[in-house]
This record gives sequence, C-alpha cells and structure tokens, in this order.
Amino acid sequence: MPKMLTGKKTQQYTPEFKVKAVEWSHQAHRSVKSVAEALDIHPFMLSRWRKEYREGKFAMKRVKKAPADAKKKSRSRMKLLA
Repeated sequence: MPKMLTGKKTQQYTPEFKVKAVEWSHQAHRSVKSVAEALDIHPFMLSRWRKEYREGKFAMKRVKKAPADAKKKSRSRMKLLA
C-alpha cells in the first residue's frame, strides 16, 4: 500500500534543545505545562523528553580521552619549555 502524503512535516528537535527544555522544566517555579506553552510544544512531548532524560538517552557525545602516551609526551614538552 503506498504512503499517504499529507503535506505535514514533523518537527525535529536537537538533543541540545530537548535537554535545555527539560532542565528548564525542572526549575522549582516552572511547570511542564508552562514550559511547553512557552516552547510551543505539547506538554506530553516534554514529559516524554523528561522521561528519556532520566533514562540517559540524551547523553551528550563525550570527548574521547587522549591516549596515555600522549599525556606523557605533553608533560615532557612542558618540562622542556620550563
């Protein structure tokens, strides 16, 4: 069966936007409903983001650690400069 084209496009939100919205909604004087209205999103969507945030699904990409030998090289370079 072919897809129905309705002309509507689903809004995509970045993980950064979602995290900011969740953190904003966790402030003591704010409610999920008021934050959702301010961001022009449905309160259920914000509630779902809050759940995903608790589950760690919005973990930001971590910077890879430098290899141990790279740290040694940088230390030896610092000693040479001193």
